[in-house]
Amino acid sequence: MIPHLTKGAIAALITLAVGVICLVLQPAVPWIAKWPAAWVLPATDWVGAGLTWLLEGVKPVARAFSAMMYYPMLWANIALTSTPWPLVIGAVAALGWILGGLSMAALGFLGLSFVLASGYWVESMNTLALVAVSVPLALLLGGAIGVLANEHPRIKSGVQAVLDVMQTVPTFAYLTPLLLLFGFGPVVGLIASAIYAAPPMARNVLLGLERVEPEIKEAAVMSGGTRFQQLFQVEIPSASTQIMVGVNQCLMAALSMVIIAAVIGGFDDIGWEVLLTMRKAQFGQALLAGLVVVVFAVVIDRMSATLAQDRRVTYDRRVAWGVLAVGFLVSVLFWSSLPDPAGFETLQPLADGVDRGLTQFTTANGEWLASMKNGFLFYVLLPLRIGLAQAVLPFTWGFAWTGQMSLVLFSASAVLGVIVALRGNVTLGALLGIAAIVLVTGIANLPWLFVLVGTAALGWVSGGRRLAILSVVLLSTILLSGLWERALLSLYLSGAAVFACAVLGGTIGLLSAISPLVWRVVQPICDMLQTIPLFVFLIPVLMVFQIGEFSAFLAIIAYAIVPMIRYTRHGLTETPAEMLEAATASGATEWQILRDVRAPYAAPTILLGLNQTILYAFAMLVIAALIGTTGLGQSIYLALGQADVGLGISAGAAMAILALIADRMVQGFAEERRRALGL
Repeated sequence: MIPHLTKGAIAALITLAVGVICLVLQPAVPWIAKWPAAWVLPATDWVGAGLTWLLEGVKPVARAFSAMMYYPMLWANIALTSTPWPLVIGAVAALGWILGGLSMAALGFLGLSFVLASGYWVESMNTLALVAVSVPLALLLGGAIGVLANEHPRIKSGVQAVLDVMQTVPTFAYLTPLLLLFGFGPVVGLIASAIYAAPPMARNVLLGLERVEPEIKEAAVMSGGTRFQQLFQVEIPSASTQIMVGVNQCLMAALSMVIIAAVIGGFDDIGWEVLLTMRKAQFGQALLAGLVVVVFAVVIDRMSATLAQDRRVTYDRRVAWGVLAVGFLVSVLFWSSLPDPAGFETLQPLADGVDRGLTQFTTANGEWLASMKNGFLFYVLLPLRIGLAQAVLPFTWGFAWTGQMSLVLFSASAVLGVIVALRGNVTLGALLGIAAIVLVTGIANLPWLFVLVGTAALGWVSGGRRLAILSVVLLSTILLSGLWERALLSLYLSGAAVFACAVLGGTIGLLSAISPLVWRVVQPICDMLQTIPLFVFLIPVLMVFQIGEFSAFLAIIAYAIVPMIRYTRHGLTETPAEMLEAATASGATEWQILRDVRAPYAAPTILLGLNQTILYAFAMLVIAALIGTTGLGQSIYLALGQADVGLGISAGAAMAILALIADRMVQGFAEERRRALGL
């Protein structure tokens, strides 16, 4: 007896049927699997021509703004590089005391001391100069957007859509048009940093103003104040905690983007040092420069995060003035004899030791490392990418894949799928057939019609007809633009990394929820990983595995796994006490409670973690293009080097489309689970 077909079962069966049709008709009708080149529109050229025309029109204004912004950046640079280093360290330690007491002051002192000892003091001050100018711009821009959206509800949805696009477009894509507008040099990094850091500020300002209690708003109206007074004297102060969260995120985004902007060169900052030493394969120096970036990120994150606390402890400011005075006196008394900060080489032996140790390690374990890397590439990544039909070769597997083997695999999956369907799970039965198609053909070689129908079916299940139509329309733009194959390559690598994050991160999150001891070990690691700029994740994998797709895969996992761990642990530990008490009273074991109570209740939260992991993976995918990936990330990177605005924007938009579709689908499933739980 055939069971009742659910929405998911119908979607899976339709997708499977289209996949089978594509495989059967492909020899006779090749266009059903591969989009013909003659049908590709020159969309990249159109975009390039249109944007170039538009940018040329506003270039004089942009160049004037660039010249104007050069001076505050120059002044900030002179101020930071000319100020004696004891005074800078004392000022940071004093600020740390005001914000967080002894522990924060020690963090600032030790962090800046590490920067000094690294020998990268001047480069670090240059980086801080960019941050010091770009962050106020981002705060003003983001704050203005948030206030505008709050004051004019009609444009709120449009503003939020623009912010979504800005946060999903890869960071490298920002640099290509800005390079044409503002020219080569550090100002490009400054402007890109301000644009990239503005959306988090705008979101938090809008969220904070929306959360102001109605009673507070009514009291402001009753007092007779003007709208300007109500907004700036009542509502914004009431939303200050949420706004400070935006300031924290704005600072971190600005620092991250300044490092990425080093790719275009033109400025002697710490990001350029990281890139330069990586290119020279000086991994000890690259690691040291990368650690300087991490130190800055940790210090800025911890200090700015205290501003978002509802209740802050007030510390004696006389201590801060004393610390600052000590730094000032040391600078004055030893003005002529202060060591040149660029001459510090305290940590240089550490960098040299890392290089020697790495050489010894790779020499001693080179065969094992190469075997592990090649094994994962040949037996996992390559079959996912191009399918068993092309990946199974005598050179790697010891035999060649044949058409008969494909037929056997399809037949076995069909038989198993029918058995599973007859037992009541039609969706799983159809998914087995879909999995067989993907395994044989590979993600990069999937028929375009199969992908479009499968995406539409998944969108229909998760978000209804509107999401299905939106997904097909957006994917069709990639298909027509000629970026389809590169999009599938990006989808393959990011999808493989997300799956690994889901399994590994979900397992670590589960263990962290069960054992407080595990969480005490995992939490500081997660905190550290979330403060490391994307660029720095490339260094350790390059040190061990060199350039290649496997290194990019590991870098994406390292960056994207944290949300999966945090959300899984949070979801499993936030189960209401009354549900746990009811399950315990019914005699359920700990395993049954975890499986039947905690996990279902945590599903929406875990899905949100998966959503964040997907977005993180796409963000890191573009950075990973620096170490040898293919796909859209590589196209964006090449477009940046060639100043090809059309390709850069088109490839960036294609990657944003993939991220946006994944985001909406996962959110749809999370919302469905919340409704099922009555939340």
